[in-house]
Amino acid sequence: MTSAEPGRGSMTSAEPGRGPCVVVDPYSSGALFAQALRAEGVPVAALVTGPNPPDAYASSYRPADFPDVIVHEGDLDKTVRRVRELAPRCVVAGCESGVELAEQVAPRVVPERCNVPELAGARRDKSLMAAAVRAAGLPVIPQICTGDVEEAAAWLDRAGLTGSDLVIKPPKSASTDGVIKVPGGSGWREVFTGQLGRINQFGERDERLLVQKFVTGTEYVVDTFSHDGNHSLVDVCAYAKTNNGPHMAVYDTMRWLPPDDPAVTALAGYVYGVLGAVGMRFGSAHVEVMDTVDGPVLIELGARPHGGGQPQFNRNATGDSQIDRTVRWLTGRELPQSYQLLTHQMCVFHIAPRSGIMRGTGVLDAIPRLTSHHFSVQALSDGDHVPVTRNLVDSLNFGFAILAHSDAGQVERDYRTIRALEQRLVIGEQ
Repeated sequence: MTSAEPGRGSMTSAEPGRGPCVVVDPYSSGALFAQALRAEGVPVAALVTGPNPPDAYASSYRPADFPDVIVHEGDLDKTVRRVRELAPRCVVAGCESGVELAEQVAPRVVPERCNVPELAGARRDKSLMAAAVRAAGLPVIPQICTGDVEEAAAWLDRAGLTGSDLVIKPPKSASTDGVIKVPGGSGWREVFTGQLGRINQFGERDERLLVQKFVTGTEYVVDTFSHDGNHSLVDVCAYAKTNNGPHMAVYDTMRWLPPDDPAVTALAGYVYGVLGAVGMRFGSAHVEVMDTVDGPVLIELGARPHGGGQPQFNRNATGDSQIDRTVRWLTGRELPQSYQLLTHQMCVFHIAPRSGIMRGTGVLDAIPRLTSHHFSVQALSDGDHVPVTRNLVDSLNFGFAILAHSDAGQVERDYRTIRALEQRLVIGEQ
């Protein structure tokens, strides 16, 4: 496999086929494929992993956008036959819940545009993912994946991590669902046994859990597009997270970085290695990396576009997105190897410090009047119950704001204003 250096050269595609682009679970950002493809004369079809989307994605599903909707009913051979009848030009995952099925169908229907089949597990299961990256000679976070608390205890002892800060999380969920920090390892057994067997946001039972060393540094997300094993940068963002009481991995902000930021080049080299290690050859990937004092280590990879509708905000920041790169590749147009930053941009995630009944939400009406306001959504009204913010799903259910401006200082000032407005919210007894 080859990897493109950021900012060097360009790519053009081979002549595409005539069938539709099949989007597996076109939810979250995957819902954006339909309009973008139709605008360029590319037909679309949906393949869904069940008759109803997972609750976390239900509001984003627009079945009317897809003339053909195939429901996978558990018979892979039957599903492959139905997709093959459409003579598709590609099969891509729309969001995390569609990754496994997309990886099963694509090699059997469009083998010239698929990822390495033998490594499909490494593009979904975080344990297999880390093993593949480690086998490629790249550093990863020390971890074990098991359903046996005693096996985890023995590993902690061997790894010298007894009494250290730990992270316990499911190997197959997303959006920080079920991610728990255990400071000093205190009570990790209780956390492990309490989480084992839990039903995650995709309706799957967590029969194994990852136990990891807690690593610190700056966390980045690197969004890419690949074709024929060649990889290119679409955007790089820096996350800021905060502890919300006992809950770790609560999102504070996400800030778009310029391509000449010193972190970008180093991250790109590591991420391209990760993409090769897990067998990415075609499509979008969402790669989260912690840049530690010892260098970058993989947090996780999603073999699909960045979720939460990020591609439409990325267009504002860079004039491009993973959705747009996919469309341009399928229509034979030139693709860049890197990206440009057109404006300073930040996503501010709302945070509820505790659970309760919300009052005073009118103070948030000031957000759209902020100088750098680009987009915002607040999903709660007075009298609604708000859960304490534990993860990204909670943040998105509360709301967020996109701030964009030519002056980075203005973006920072408006960010501080949003946090001050949140302090005026009243969260009463449940």
